[in-house]
Amino acid sequence: MATLTTTTLVRPHPEARLLNRPALIEYKNMRFLVSDAPADSNLPLYINEFEKHRSRNVVRVCDPTYGTAALDKLGIKVFDWPFGDGEGPPPHITRDWLHLVDSVFGKDEGQQPTETIAIHCVAGLGRAPLLVAIALIEAGLTPEESIARVREKRRGALNNKQAKFIMDYKRKKSRKSKCTIL
Repeated sequence: MATLTTTTLVRPHPEARLLNRPALIEYKNMRFLVSDAPADSNLPLYINEFEKHRSRNVVRVCDPTYGTAALDKLGIKVFDWPFGDGEGPPPHITRDWLHLVDSVFGKDEGQQPTETIAIHCVAGLGRAPLLVAIALIEAGLTPEESIARVREKRRGALNNKQAKFIMDYKRKKSRKSKCTIL
């Protein structure tokens, strides 16, 4: 008797809904979809959201709670960059995150985004919004503005320790000066 080894993607019932809706955070040419962690049992619902928002990349910043075979089959790449709950990311994760953001959205800030980076942690309130806030700072927002933008779209996001991390964060990219010194 043969054993079936392929993963079959089961489409959810048309009326099935996620309890905690993902939050779409947009700025300039960037789009991020922040959510809590999928599980194998509800992964098809998240895949619907990823497809609806044209997410070709999913960043998982917590321990795995689902298999990636169904995502792989759809051409959605999963990046595993876990770091401590309630903490700031280590430098190598920040570097890899910013590299992904640059590779997906490029440098042309006037261009409309053609895809969205999906990112999640366990509850979608700490680690994932923190990395989005870092990307927003790198794109030109102040730390205060990045916190406000994230919290406007994802209520309850960022604990005090994470907000302090963002306030202390120093941009890696240099700002383009509009002033000329003669």
